[in-house]
Amino acid sequence: MKNKKFGFIGSGKMAGAIIKGLIKTGFSKPENIMATQAVDEAISVEEKSKILGIKVILDNKELAGWADVIFIATKPNQVSGVLEEITPFVTPEKLIVSIAAGVTTGKLAANLPQNTRIIRVMPNTPALIGEGMSAMFGGNMATNQDMELIKQLLSTIGKCIIVDEEAQMDIVTAISGSGPAFFYKVINDIARGGEKLGMDYEKALLLSIQTAIGSAKMALNREISMEQLIANVATKGGCTAVGVDCMDKYDTQKLFADVIGQTTQKACELGKN
Repeated sequence: MKNKKFGFIGSGKMAGAIIKGLIKTGFSKPENIMATQAVDEAISVEEKSKILGIKVILDNKELAGWADVIFIATKPNQVSGVLEEITPFVTPEKLIVSIAAGVTTGKLAANLPQNTRIIRVMPNTPALIGEGMSAMFGGNMATNQDMELIKQLLSTIGKCIIVDEEAQMDIVTAISGSGPAFFYKVINDIARGGEKLGMDYEKALLLSIQTAIGSAKMALNREISMEQLIANVATKGGCTAVGVDCMDKYDTQKLFADVIGQTTQKACELGKN
């Protein structure tokens, strides 16, 4: 582990978050991490190197030859071209990890040497502040050791789960990949509700944000069911119960089932393109 080399093809926000997590937690030393960037990026490799604290180059082939673990961190429509470029350098000793949304392990394997070890990962944007939620699925050739390594690595930027079936990665995309936008909307809608009643929007927004943070932490550390957590606040005859009854009247459970269902379907469609 100490000398394992991690290479990132692509050095955008998500790759940068993972790289910073590796360094901050001591999971890897900066000299054991390298990334590439596109030739036409707005900043130079020297500037990107300073930002990330690692060596950044333009040559994907050089990176593929150097790294033990190769992260594919490009846009989905660039993956096939990148894999074609690095295939001659992908030996049996190397592990390929893709964070490209919607690209299946089957598609990855079809563009790589036979028996290549592949892991597919779906991180999310809160990884940028170390509070990410990632999910991963291993291809047929990925070993238990490979899976444990990447799970530990992703735990440097938040939490990580392993899904049992690759099709569940589309559900992951809907819940945690797209989920931040859904939670932002709920937080904002609650604040706007306060504003509509006459409260200053920024004050209402802070009330909503901090309540979301506290509630999420209590839910994460719960020793009781989510239903009991709700019941503990929504005491019978109280104002919270009125609010919960209003949510039930509008059937928010069905609303979010539809939100997750339709988002999952879209993720599935993207994976087929």
